[in-house]
Amino acid sequence: MEGVHVTSLTAYPVKSLGGVSLDAAVVEAQGLRGDRRWAVIDPDGTKVTAREEHALLGLRAEPLDGGGVRLLAPGADPLEVARPCDAAPVPVRFSGQDRARPAGPGADGWLTERVGRPLRLVWQDDATHRPIRPDLGGVEGDRNSLSDAAPVHVTSESSLARLNDWVLETALERGEEPRDPLSHQRFRPNVVVAGGAPFAEDQWSSVRIGNVPFRTTMVCDRCVMTTIDSDDLRSGKEPIRTLARHRKWDGATWFGIRLTPVLPLDPGATLRVGDPVIAG
Repeated sequence: MEGVHVTSLTAYPVKSLGGVSLDAAVVEAQGLRGDRRWAVIDPDGTKVTAREEHALLGLRAEPLDGGGVRLLAPGADPLEVARPCDAAPVPVRFSGQDRARPAGPGADGWLTERVGRPLRLVWQDDATHRPIRPDLGGVEGDRNSLSDAAPVHVTSESSLARLNDWVLETALERGEEPRDPLSHQRFRPNVVVAGGAPFAEDQWSSVRIGNVPFRTTMVCDRCVMTTIDSDDLRSGKEPIRTLARHRKWDGATWFGIRLTPVLPLDPGATLRVGDPVIAG
């Protein structure tokens, strides 16, 4: 593990929208401050992600002081949305959470116009205690953001390099024109690390990043969202096709790991680019 360190940090304020690169990130019980505390739903409360609406990946959200977000899209005026602390909660259909606070008609209209179907923006307030499911590695006291399975997602430079080698081999075997290497952006990690052997992170049961302790909840199963190119929003076969050859078990394909902070956290717990990573 000598020499393993953080090379990038990213927060995604709105689930499925593009995020923002950070030099440092405060860690809270639900993960990185400002990460995935907002989400998109349809009028009946069902979550809407880029799996269903690729156009969401073409939008971006930046965190604002106080927990709000700035919504951004090419050719559109930005929209700043404050935390709707006083809004009456509305029904939502997230595993482990059935209520969230609506952002209001301004944000709803902005999203609806960009995506072309009725959508709503909702916020997970600070009082919500969304658990991590036990079958996904959760234990009593864990708190999740609106992330799928656990609040912090980690990928590795060496693992991605190995995957890209495999993708190239697959293309050449099939007589296909090689494409540009996949980036970490396909996997939407919060933390990217460098150093160590490919897929060494699979064996981490605990990890300390800088001075902040985390527990591994699971290796991350990958879905079709990783096959969407965020530049042109078109779907392809990779990386799922190649992961299915090299990284498939229990009926799923796997890349990266999910972490949850070990509570209680020290006040001001913060991750920084360059932080050492010590795994156990």
